Amino acid sequence: MKERKNKELSSKDLSELVAKGMTEKKGLDIAILDLRKVKNSITDFFVICSGNSDTQIDALANSVEDEVYKMSKTEPWQKEGKANGEWILIDYVDVVAHIFNKERRKHYDLEELWGDAEVTYLEDSVV
Repeated sequence: MKERKNKELSSKDLSELVAKGMTEKKGLDIAILDLRKVKNSITDFFVICSGNSDTQIDALANSVEDEVYKMSKTEPWQKEGKANGEWILIDYVDVVAHIFNKERRKHYDLEELWGDAEVTYLEDSVV
């Protein structure tokens, strides 16, 4: 079973660090999905945002990793999608960051798919 190394940081605090990394690079429509009460959930939180270009999506992913590491010395367990730039996933085990281009985000619609989750949108990021 996979486990996050830094247990001192709660999954809620980690989700907020991920969101902060997204705001640093002007991520759009940042949403924190609390999955802790959702049956059969694979993680505690999804943190989702959109970017306008491959360059911004890459910068958002780097910013998330930098912010989380700077504040907690936590490295991702796994990363996917850096090469294609349409959807980057950064897995911190109990928090998973999803950074999409707008079209991919609409297509996969994770907020709808995980409709039982409690969703918080960051005010300043909503377009």
